[in-house]
Amino acid sequence: MNAQQITKIADELKLREHQVQTTVDLLDDGATVPFIARYRKEMTGELDEVSIIDIRDRLELLRALDKRREVILTSLEEHGKLTDELESMVLAAETLAVLEDLYLPYRPKRRTRAMIAKEKGLEPLAVKIFEQTDDDLIEAATSYIDPEKGVETREDALAGARDIIAEWINEDGDARAELRELFAAKAMIRSKVIKEQEENGIKYRDYYEWEERAADAPSHRILAIRRGADEGFLTFHILPDEEEGIGLLERRFVKNDAPTGEQVRLAVRDGYKRLLSSSMETEIRLDCKKRADEDAIKVFAENLRELLLASPLGRRAVLAIDPGFRTGCKVVCLDRQGKLLGNETIYPIEPHNRTKESAEIVKRLVKTFHIEAIAVGNGTGGRETETFCKGIDLGSPIPVIMVNESGASVYSASEVARDEFPDYDVTVRGAVSIGRRLMDPLAELVKIDPKSIGVGQYQHDVDQKALRTSLDDVVMSSVNAVGVEVNTASKELLKYVSGLSERLAGNIVVYRNKNGAFRSRRQLLKVSAMGPKTFVQAAGFLRISDGEDPLDASAVHPESYPVVEAMARDLECTVSDLMNDEGLRKRIRLENYVSEKVGMPTLTDIMDELAKPGRDPRNQFELFAFMDGINKISDLEVGMALPGVVTNVTAFGAFVDIGVHQDGLVHVSEMADRFVKNPHDVLKVNQKVAVTVIDVDEKRNRIALSMRERPFDSRPKASEKKQAEQMPEQKTWKREGKKKKEPMNPFAKALKHMRIP
Repeated sequence: MNAQQITKIADELKLREHQVQTTVDLLDDGATVPFIARYRKEMTGELDEVSIIDIRDRLELLRALDKRREVILTSLEEHGKLTDELESMVLAAETLAVLEDLYLPYRPKRRTRAMIAKEKGLEPLAVKIFEQTDDDLIEAATSYIDPEKGVETREDALAGARDIIAEWINEDGDARAELRELFAAKAMIRSKVIKEQEENGIKYRDYYEWEERAADAPSHRILAIRRGADEGFLTFHILPDEEEGIGLLERRFVKNDAPTGEQVRLAVRDGYKRLLSSSMETEIRLDCKKRADEDAIKVFAENLRELLLASPLGRRAVLAIDPGFRTGCKVVCLDRQGKLLGNETIYPIEPHNRTKESAEIVKRLVKTFHIEAIAVGNGTGGRETETFCKGIDLGSPIPVIMVNESGASVYSASEVARDEFPDYDVTVRGAVSIGRRLMDPLAELVKIDPKSIGVGQYQHDVDQKALRTSLDDVVMSSVNAVGVEVNTASKELLKYVSGLSERLAGNIVVYRNKNGAFRSRRQLLKVSAMGPKTFVQAAGFLRISDGEDPLDASAVHPESYPVVEAMARDLECTVSDLMNDEGLRKRIRLENYVSEKVGMPTLTDIMDELAKPGRDPRNQFELFAFMDGINKISDLEVGMALPGVVTNVTAFGAFVDIGVHQDGLVHVSEMADRFVKNPHDVLKVNQKVAVTVIDVDEKRNRIALSMRERPFDSRPKASEKKQAEQMPEQKTWKREGKKKKEPMNPFAKALKHMRIP
């Protein structure tokens, strides 16, 4: 363990060295981020997942830097270039850029103009010119003329000397550092359209003649320009003013206006244009890309977390429909555990319009399988199918709920779906995914590559390794925050539980299928490849409802069971009594149970779990409906007030589904009457909102929306009174163990400021 790394990380993250050291030790021992954050609070000083991930990622970068440092030192030593001074400088380098600058003069490289000049014997001339002390050197250059070596004239000799000086300037670490600062502060990103590509690259029209300071350029613009260049429509450069860069080098290297100084000035200009500017531009391109990637990945991760932790309907029997026009609508029925009970195909909408026949089928399925909710995919034909379902007289009210089916087609064609439903085609699998996504979004979405869910920003352009690491962190964090019912979870869900691999998750499912439901957490130790160390990592996040030990249904870790049992003994009651009786819990004095291994943070968590064992941290499910009669983009009018659901939040705004098969954009400037810097501060994925249509471009299939309170003089359409009457009340679907909220209208605030005729 490198003590300097620990100190550096602690200083950078403003943490105590003990916290960093303990966290690093736990990570190196194989502990996962969720496990450390939840069950090792005393050891880390209650660090949360964000801090633990920051420590992990910074440590990885520092270790990579040390690895590169070792390679450079080995290379320098092998080539006889390593001096005590150089070694000290290499060991002291704190960034990869500084390290590479130190290595640059010694790094093996292709044959350069400077090398060729040295082969011609011109290095002594270059040394004397660079010193700028002898004004007669220009005439003395004549002595370096040697036709056999290719030096035909005095100018040939001076040109070769300048090539050598230009390379020295390029390899000067201090000059590169100063120039790097200039590029970081003042470089401008300039993009242009490639000639004769104006029509083909129309989607990049905004960047045909674009210029802005690179340091200020937001992630989405950097990535858009890069994509336009990759696709052959744009060219771009990231450079500061050329004369400013050259002037910086001249001030450093040119000592006078004498002839020798003029030769150095020419070498500086050549070195900047031919070597340094391209080298620095490559660096800043990479830096901008890295910054843009980090911002885009952060946006994606935040959106994904909101999507994964969306409110579940819970265990309800669901009839799910994957809509379709020509091929019909695939209908599946799922029981309360998500098991497929039956499927049909109906043709209630265009071009078939077999409405009556389809309604009878739905009625029969609802009655046969005791359906409690109907899920309709929001794809093609979704609004029409939703209207059809709402028009069926089912005897008793059954909610019809639109479900975002983004990624369902990816799942239906995947190996996971084929393994799960080998005897059904992709349409049935897709409908099942829609229904299960309503019941438990987290359990279903983990089966799909997050990049296919559609909540990212240029996700295919960013560093894929960094993206995968970040998304895996989000999925693992979400899964373990909710907890997993071991007796019903799929292999795909189990593999994200702390400590479990895909192989071990599969082993759990195999054991469960062979031996029946698990009766206790300890029984997991009988699963093939489940060792004690893995068990410790995973057990607290796995739930066993109705098991032998009531604590197995909670987030209390098995290693803390003795503490709870001691509490029960001291109160002369059972653990179940303790969980069910608040009065008993109030009699517990936590300080009596503090020990070397169990501190107050863990005891506090235990008491929270005893009060609400296995509590789902997700919000209650709320019913939602789009505006009746607004089914396609042609139905929209400027000024309409509509309910919507946020589907994606980006750096420049948020996309909102308003039920017309094309999401509208709420630009960041239209999110609120105040300035909004970060859209995530205002909106989250899956949030229900009230929006106003401010522009409709049917030709380009674009909808502009606003969440700002419109002034009275921009009066809405007369039809808004009818719209206001249709604004759906947002009701709460009651889940087990939850109190039912009073009905409320989330759109009243938006409508209150509109003048309704």
